[in-house]
Amino acid sequence: MDGEDQKPSLESPLISQEAVSDHSRNGAKREEILGEVKKQLKLAGPLMSVNVLLYSLQVISVMFVGHLGELALSGASMATSFASVTGFSLMVGMGSALDTFCGQSFGAKQYHMLGVHKQRAMVVLLLVSIPVAFIWNNTGHILASLGQDPEISAEAGLYAHFMIPSIFAFALLQCHIRFLQAQNNVVPMMITTGFTTLLHTLTCWMLVFKSGLGNKGAALANAISYWINVLLLAIYVRISPSCKETWTGFSKEALHDVLKFLKLAIPSAIMLCLEIWSFEMMVLLSGLLPNPKLETSVLSISLNTYTVLYMIPLGLSGATSIRVSNELGAGQPQAALLAVYVALFMVAIEGILVATALILGHNFWGYSYSGEEKVVNYVGEMMLLLAGSQFIDGIQSVLSGVVRGSGKQKIGALVNLGAYYLAGIPSGALLAFVYHIGGKGLWTGIIVSLFMQALFLAIMILSTNWEKEVWFFH
Repeated sequence: MDGEDQKPSLESPLISQEAVSDHSRNGAKREEILGEVKKQLKLAGPLMSVNVLLYSLQVISVMFVGHLGELALSGASMATSFASVTGFSLMVGMGSALDTFCGQSFGAKQYHMLGVHKQRAMVVLLLVSIPVAFIWNNTGHILASLGQDPEISAEAGLYAHFMIPSIFAFALLQCHIRFLQAQNNVVPMMITTGFTTLLHTLTCWMLVFKSGLGNKGAALANAISYWINVLLLAIYVRISPSCKETWTGFSKEALHDVLKFLKLAIPSAIMLCLEIWSFEMMVLLSGLLPNPKLETSVLSISLNTYTVLYMIPLGLSGATSIRVSNELGAGQPQAALLAVYVALFMVAIEGILVATALILGHNFWGYSYSGEEKVVNYVGEMMLLLAGSQFIDGIQSVLSGVVRGSGKQKIGALVNLGAYYLAGIPSGALLAFVYHIGGKGLWTGIIVSLFMQALFLAIMILSTNWEKEVWFFH
């Protein structure tokens, strides 16, 4: 009788319920993946634009100063690099703690807490800006004491002095950017930053050439542009209906739990600064190589090219951080894990395409900067190394986004310390100065750093119990 019941009949469905269920699950999985791709691209595109536009403010200022003479250009370039190392990178790092706090609060639908977190970050970052301003005020003396050319140091000190108002605006800008991107509200940032950058070109022209301020005018133009950007975003947050629930006005609650914020903000800053400082250290070391003019020129060209290309994975890194923090805050660990896989797939595709372009164009790129065959050939060799490092850096940038989104910045800081300062930089110095490979040796050290960083972060993320990660709010 049981056997007869199992025989197919005209009344039996042609496709079993189990098959329908499996098909539905597969379809749902495909829909989830495509949905995640769309979400990340909608975030990453505007974030890439914001990163490029913010970076271009400093570049535009230095370009204008370049028309004033070699000394003015050297001073502005050195001051910009010094400001990046001592101030801007610190603000970006500390502000990135909001990726965790605001992102997870938004996912948990604790909307009013986003405004509280932002205010708390504003207070802390403004206080930190005070000692940074003091350091910038003494830039000339500091650079001279480090053995830099006295004339260039004095020029850099003057430029940095007029950049001091920038650091306070930049601190507030980071808080507003992180606050908005945690809500997946990134288009307004793209619009305000684009407007500011366009205005910045006009401001630079007026202050550098028409006001008689020269290079001091370019430094002031930076400050004016950052403050305009902050004010535009602050007005948007105040009047936009999309921020009605997340910004409910100033609150004394922001002054509570400052230590909790610092416990995440300090490792976040260390994590980022250790990475940025290693690239700056590579440029400084290149000045100690034989034929330092050629080495520093080629490394500067390589670093500028690399920085522009890095804006693509940096946008994906920001998108990953937002998606992971939102889903963990919402108590959806599997959705957070899916976001990680999707981001890694997309950044790997991007890395392959960019690496292919660098390899195919490596013999020609140098002509964009110089007509000397020696420089062009050296740049061509460096582009091949850039192709490999760009791919690995994309992977690590997404993994670093996962670290920020899940609040594991302390581990991330330790990983970066080991990868860059115990493995990468010593390897680069060994290849450059002992085996006499020069700038290519220094860049190989960076590749070692990036590989070790990506490897350690991947091991950490693969060993994560994502079900336990939702404890932050649940």
